Amino acid sequence: MSAQHAVVVEDLVKTFGPFTAVDRISFSVPRGEVFGFLGPNGAGKSTTIRMLCGIITPTSGRGSVAGYDILTESEQIKERIGYMSQRFSLYEDLTVEENIEFYGGVYGVANARLAERKQWILEMANLTDRSRSLTGELAVGWKQRLALGCALVHEPEILFLDEPTAGVDPISRRNFWDLIYTVAGQGVTVFVTTHYMDEAEHCDRLGLIYRGKLIALGSPQQLKERYVAGALLEVRAQPIMQALDLLAGEPAAKEVAIFGAALHVVAESEAAAAPLRAALERGGVTVSRIETIAPSLEDIFVSLIEQADEVTARGAR
Repeated sequence: MSAQHAVVVEDLVKTFGPFTAVDRISFSVPRGEVFGFLGPNGAGKSTTIRMLCGIITPTSGRGSVAGYDILTESEQIKERIGYMSQRFSLYEDLTVEENIEFYGGVYGVANARLAERKQWILEMANLTDRSRSLTGELAVGWKQRLALGCALVHEPEILFLDEPTAGVDPISRRNFWDLIYTVAGQGVTVFVTTHYMDEAEHCDRLGLIYRGKLIALGSPQQLKERYVAGALLEVRAQPIMQALDLLAGEPAAKEVAIFGAALHVVAESEAAAAPLRAALERGGVTVSRIETIAPSLEDIFVSLIEQADEVTARGAR
């Protein structure tokens, strides 16, 4: 397993009875990268991250974190990683600085060094003025910053963040990502799971996981270029559900999905716009606009999920 990689996974599987939560996934994360693990709830993101952190044991496959084997050297891994879940794992009846001191003790940080780390965390998270506030009295965004600081108190090589911004308001999410960049800028590898598309755009590379399978891997730009073949058309028409039904039956429309108040259509080329408009108007739909747009990560993800479902459906027949 390469010393240049913070994480290496090969054919990793986790089953719970008859249910396969993670299905033969393989990928690697270079040191210093911000790697995003993107997928809907229940896709296998948290199960994967818990195997990598030594919290649960894989059913089969192999992997390494910080150069240590996830099957046989989980204790060494735990000493070199920071882990933050969406539940934050803070003690609400302790103050901000008491939580930092507690986690410093858990990780065995020496007292002299702990004082320095505590000061760094308070400044990094902008919590200096709240250092003696009870954690339970903090707003969710401040708890999130404190949890990140506690995960970093022992200066880990790799930081695992499992849905760290779930349930947090958009401004706090944006501020939190500023902190992630600060940490990554100091050479820490960041492995973050999310189902937010805007957060995925901030990652150096992404792994897209669906029903336990890794269905795509690459930078956000690579995924956009690789997985939408042809042209992406945005269609604004009313009534939208009638338009969806009509376009789903048109050979020129390879894929159709609702995006907000519009439809996104994958077609062979931009030339498909004219026959699609004509088909909608024949069907009694009012078309206000059809234009070619650049694909978003959400377009990519919807397209890949539809392809994966088609493969599954064919296999079941």
